[in-house]
Amino acid sequence: MPSKRPIGVFDSGIGGLSILKALRAELPHESFIYIADSGNAPYGEKGDAFVIERSRAITRTLINDYGVKAMVVACNTATAAAAKVLRDEFPKLPLVGVEPALKPAIRLSQTRKIGVIATRGTLESAKFAALKESLADQADFIIQPCDGLASAIEAQDATKIIALLASYMPAIGQFGIENCNVDTLVLGCTHYPFISQLLRQYTGDAVHIIDTGEPVALHTKRILANLNQLTDETQTGRLQLLSTGPARHHTLLAHEWLNVPNQFEMITI
Repeated sequence: MPSKRPIGVFDSGIGGLSILKALRAELPHESFIYIADSGNAPYGEKGDAFVIERSRAITRTLINDYGVKAMVVACNTATAAAAKVLRDEFPKLPLVGVEPALKPAIRLSQTRKIGVIATRGTLESAKFAALKESLADQADFIIQPCDGLASAIEAQDATKIIALLASYMPAIGQFGIENCNVDTLVLGCTHYPFISQLLRQYTGDAVHIIDTGEPVALHTKRILANLNQLTDETQTGRLQLLSTGPARHHTLLAHEWLNVPNQFEMITI
């Protein structure tokens, strides 16, 4: 039967707000609990064991303290490292992860040259390697790890963001819709949609830039509909924002990116 229980969403920091924004647009009647594990960010440059343990702890908190009916792992690195473990350990919890949108990119690309930017943890994961290998005959993927970029976005350090992009983006190659150019860019980290205008300075307007927010939101809706767990449409969705790190900066970003009045609250996990 329809359930009013909230949906849990977590990320290593505030990058997952891009996923949360898409979820709230697609599921406006649902309530959400968002946890930013900023006290332990970034995940992308830490080992799998650390990410798995943090993901376990946050999942237990969302189940035991907040009674979530489903969970979205709004972090590419955590999905790659921990999604299978979480599904095995919490089999009754519907779980949606994120991964670089290579398949949608193939559908859009005309030149079949696709750039992928993400954290090193995502790009070096077995999960991403398997995905890339399964599609190797359909496109040429130019992979670029972006060490430090998620952290710079988290800190809103414009000078560092610009410097990192100046190093990473030219390494991908020539962008454009002409043959042999990279005509599609996949954003393999949930932080990156928030700098899309800066990325456009390198890609130009004709290149497709793809993130995972909308596909994740649609998939979450399908899963809950199949389980008959969608909230009744007469309900008004609630939002709670939590962080394991300093909360004031996150609140300002939530106001800017989500256009909500909610405050981030500090939490210990």
